[in-house]
Amino acid sequence: MFEQHRETLEKALSAIAGRGYWSAYPESPSPRVYGEGAAERGKEAFESYLGKPFPIEQPGTGSWIGAERSPYGIDLGVTYPEPVVEDLIGAAKAAMPAWRDAGPEARALTCVEIVNRINQSSFELANAVQHTTGQAFVMAFQAGGPHAQDRALEAVAYGYAAMTSSAAAARWEKPGKGEPLVMDKRFTVVPRGVALVIGCNTFPTWNAYPGLFASLVTGNPVIVKPHPRAILPLAITVRIAREVLAEAGFDPALVSLAAEEGRGLAKTLATHPGVRIVDFTGSTEFGEWLEQNARQALVHTEKAGVNAVVLDSTDSWRGMLNNLAFSLSLYSGQMCTAPQNILVPAAGIETDEGHKSFDEVASGLAAAVGKLLGDDARAVELIGAVVNADVLARVEGAPSLGEVVLESRAVTHPSFPDAVIRTPVIVRVDPAASDVYGREHFGPISFLIPTSSTAESLDVLRRTTTARGALTAVAYSTSPDVLDQAERAALEAGVNLSCNLTGGVFVNQSAAFSDYHGTGANPAATASLTDPGFVAGRFHLVQSRRPA
Repeated sequence: MFEQHRETLEKALSAIAGRGYWSAYPESPSPRVYGEGAAERGKEAFESYLGKPFPIEQPGTGSWIGAERSPYGIDLGVTYPEPVVEDLIGAAKAAMPAWRDAGPEARALTCVEIVNRINQSSFELANAVQHTTGQAFVMAFQAGGPHAQDRALEAVAYGYAAMTSSAAAARWEKPGKGEPLVMDKRFTVVPRGVALVIGCNTFPTWNAYPGLFASLVTGNPVIVKPHPRAILPLAITVRIAREVLAEAGFDPALVSLAAEEGRGLAKTLATHPGVRIVDFTGSTEFGEWLEQNARQALVHTEKAGVNAVVLDSTDSWRGMLNNLAFSLSLYSGQMCTAPQNILVPAAGIETDEGHKSFDEVASGLAAAVGKLLGDDARAVELIGAVVNADVLARVEGAPSLGEVVLESRAVTHPSFPDAVIRTPVIVRVDPAASDVYGREHFGPISFLIPTSSTAESLDVLRRTTTARGALTAVAYSTSPDVLDQAERAALEAGVNLSCNLTGGVFVNQSAAFSDYHGTGANPAATASLTDPGFVAGRFHLVQSRRPA
């Protein structure tokens, strides 16, 4: 089990240092990649869970709970063991000493085997992600499968690198008048304690895997608390992890599932004295509550943000519009990286097709979105389904916020007629309406804002990011000086910047081993997925010494 993954771990370590392109897990769902029949077997595995108790053995009350309903209109009917908090934490603590004593290499290679086993279940997970998040299938396969698995492996690599950055043992000799002073010293990685991962509704695996594997590789047992509407993907993950841990000779209680139906379990677990690490993705309100109340724990949060696009000029008018249209439409804007505020000088911008007024920019963007989503059967494979009623309410209320540039329309899915699907809405708002565009409107909602100049646009980017946070920012300009100003603004605001995206790279995307997701430098996140700071606080180094 261990030896077959040593090369993969070494490649991952090289990748986090070099930051170039590398992926351990192919993102193509083609049978040529994953084998003939893999898609069918994955779907059958997913369907085998429906309407039944989930196959997992761990401490519980004896009751089975679960109320997941697919955004595509299907009641999943899967139930999960209702957890007993003290039992889960007690079992996790009991499992920790042997896992600690196994050492960094054994833990890392076990974690790589878990990720490898998860990769073999990518089609099963894709169906589970699709029917708990509303993502279209291909996106569910990629983001919920290989892309999430790459992030998991990245976290393992960062954790292993941090734990092995110095010697585990040393002989210390200090010259003296007679014989030298000689000591033997050992330096042991000691885990912080039980970790809690609180999952989100929209990207249950992609956002949970970094915290899960960063804690596990550094010696901490992990309790996984999924979002009540997206339990199944993480339940499958926990089942696989427990199987691998048992096969490797460790206590499967190192990873456990804490499912709920929305009764405040996250608060109970996060503030329990036995929980020492908390990873959370979700709303700003609950993220801030955790930061303020889970005082006994190291808390990492990824919260809401206000992502901005600054339009100054472009040498690819159509490429810019098409790229933005795709970014606004992908998964109905239900991504923490999706752009929201599009800042355009009121006087317009220069392009390779001549000067374009503000109104022409607005109509051009609306037309690009309309063309992209004009065919319903094709549109649903890009925008997926609305994940919950809150998003739908925001979409329906968006026209009251300003002047509608592009109306949202309902789309009928050819395979799932009960799915709730809406195309993006674009609204023009005055630059003085910072109470509107200065907060996140999660979903397929964006604002066109006429500013006095590009300088004001950059100032708005700076202000909104500093006040409310952002995961991404975009700038379009043919001027090197303006691009330098945009980069300075992004550095001051602490947000990752993309410039002049007109081709096949989109601001929504974040590539493991190369792109950092979040920075920890603005209110949207306390850390980056994944960097050394994300793993460093999860363990301590404790030394022992004795005369040689």
